Amino acid sequence: MDTTLTDPLVGQLLDGRYRVESRIARGGMASVYLALDVRLDRTVAVKVMHRSLAEDPQFVRRFIGEAKSVASLSHPNIVQVFDQGTDGAHVYLSMEYVPGRTLRDVLRGRGRLPAREALEMVIPVLAALGAAHQAGLIHRDVKPENVLLADDGRVKVVDFGLARAIEATNQTKTGMMIGTIGYMSPEQVTTGTADARSDVYAAGIMLFELLTGRQPYAGETPMSIAYRHVHETVPAPSSIMPDVPPQMDAFVAAATDKDPAVRPADATAMLVAAVEIHRTLPKTGHTGAHAAPHGTQDSGARTGAHSGVRTGAHQTLPPPGGSSSFGTGSLGTGSLGSGSFGTGSFGSGQHALAEPESPLGQTMIQPRSELLTGAAEGRRRRRRGRSVWLVAVLALVMLAGVAFTGWWFSQGRYTKVPDLVNKPVTVARQVAQQAGFEVRVGEARFDDKVPKDVVLDTEPGLGAEVVKGSVLTLIPSAGPETITVPNVTGASLTDARAKIAEAGLTPGRVSKSASDTVPRDQVIRTNPPVGKRVKKRSTVNFVVSAGLLMPDVTQMMRDQAEKFLREKGFNVQVDETADDTPPGTVIAQDPTGGAEVVSGAIVHLTVSRGPDQGFHWPWEVVNPVDPNQPPPAVVNVPDVRFKFVKDAVNELKAAGFKVNVRKLAGVGTQRVIGENPLGQHPPGSTITLWH
Repeated sequence: MDTTLTDPLVGQLLDGRYRVESRIARGGMASVYLALDVRLDRTVAVKVMHRSLAEDPQFVRRFIGEAKSVASLSHPNIVQVFDQGTDGAHVYLSMEYVPGRTLRDVLRGRGRLPAREALEMVIPVLAALGAAHQAGLIHRDVKPENVLLADDGRVKVVDFGLARAIEATNQTKTGMMIGTIGYMSPEQVTTGTADARSDVYAAGIMLFELLTGRQPYAGETPMSIAYRHVHETVPAPSSIMPDVPPQMDAFVAAATDKDPAVRPADATAMLVAAVEIHRTLPKTGHTGAHAAPHGTQDSGARTGAHSGVRTGAHQTLPPPGGSSSFGTGSLGTGSLGSGSFGTGSFGSGQHALAEPESPLGQTMIQPRSELLTGAAEGRRRRRRGRSVWLVAVLALVMLAGVAFTGWWFSQGRYTKVPDLVNKPVTVARQVAQQAGFEVRVGEARFDDKVPKDVVLDTEPGLGAEVVKGSVLTLIPSAGPETITVPNVTGASLTDARAKIAEAGLTPGRVSKSASDTVPRDQVIRTNPPVGKRVKKRSTVNFVVSAGLLMPDVTQMMRDQAEKFLREKGFNVQVDETADDTPPGTVIAQDPTGGAEVVSGAIVHLTVSRGPDQGFHWPWEVVNPVDPNQPPPAVVNVPDVRFKFVKDAVNELKAAGFKVNVRKLAGVGTQRVIGENPLGQHPPGSTITLWH
């Protein structure tokens, strides 16, 4: 793995989502990186196109369209595309990460493969290509570098649609052709067009390379190789490696025919034939003891398991440069269906029967038909009938085997991950185990919407196709993340905001309140209060000190006001003056109520000494209209000082008085501090309370 530290993308957060951890590989079109999807907390492979491609707007548009099409493919042998996007100058694909190696790495390490093992590599590739062809997608760049072998044995095909996006650029005839010319079909070279049969051609070339350890054509320049693809016929693999079975020669010849119309119509048709050939090959990977050397004639007494194309009692192989025998029925009279390989069947051809020896030796001169009379003729007819039924049964068994093997290679070993999201973990575990998964519970993640112990995600994700018995990890929700409101009491508003944000909460609105203990612009309290656990990103509001404010004690009795102010630390000076208010009532103050002051400030109170001589209160004046009518009655005003405000108000109202409640700045107590007037007053008079 390439972990080059000089790569500028390593360590960066791509598109705000993918943290690039290391570079896996670098090719002619892109670099592949191992990255962490921080949003879903999973490891992915990110393919970043080279800058020369990313700077081409036509390529970017084509690339986005192809990525959307490929993302719709869901097949166990296709590397899943999760996402695509652009980040500045970087155009990227986010894909399934498959730990393992490429088929190219296998070829470098081992060289050529035995025929059976080579087919076992190609069959999953054909299954993947077949699924894409049925969906209307062409790969266009089939080669060993684009085939991944996972550590768990899975075979995956990558880079669907990328070659088509490359065609939108002006690089198709230069650098890109150099990288893939060894597998390019003749029609791609001559006209630039490609269809499903072009992928079939490339798969045939790849199989040739697996069987022989080399590509069929070599040349000093890419154009010389391209010329040979167009004008020459791919040689039989056995011409290079004599132990390659004849079936494989015919198979490669059909897939790599210069004429697309002669090739299998798509990868699915090629898959059917590949599975049947795989069934007939011995498990040793060799042609077996009875296989004749390539190019020699057989004696005609062998079974059809390793026979190529037979005529009569002898074997002839299709000429490497001639027309393919696929589709003509020359591989036998059995049937694999009506696919592109026609009615031919590998390993079920007709064979000439050697004439049994005569019981009379070589002196027998009568025609055989004259000897087959009576019971002997009946026995022969019965044997012939049994043979017909036996052939029919064997044909059905063979077809079932082909179908099952193809299904097993492409689908049978796999199962889809069920939808377990938003289910309780206990229920999801049971469902997954019933589906054949080995279940593990991963580390819980916080989520604001999904309740605790409910499945938040699965690894692999919903719909992914994996080998039966694989490990399925359930990611449970830990519920909403909660945070303790930090203690910011006494801190400045700026520091308090920063501390709240650092804790993962949201600073909210600010209100002010007078305080004689907390300095101005410092936090008095928060809402929610300090120490309470709240959801992450919840809003926290602040109550900030407005400093010491001068309480408004006007209309309060002198003794009450003076006592209150001195307890608050003020220096009180009193002046008396005549006023039409009850004696001892504070009628003015300096500083005025609500003014900002400092502790120990001097407060001047102006107090009434009562009205001048000759003044009478309303209830003391004789009614001039009716002098005989007595003055209004007066009652005692209840003294409610130091009682709770609510109780004091109720008591005064019960006595028949109206009540005015005033709050002293900076006090905030619920008990009555001052009351005015006291003494006797007529019912209905207004009594003022301070708290």
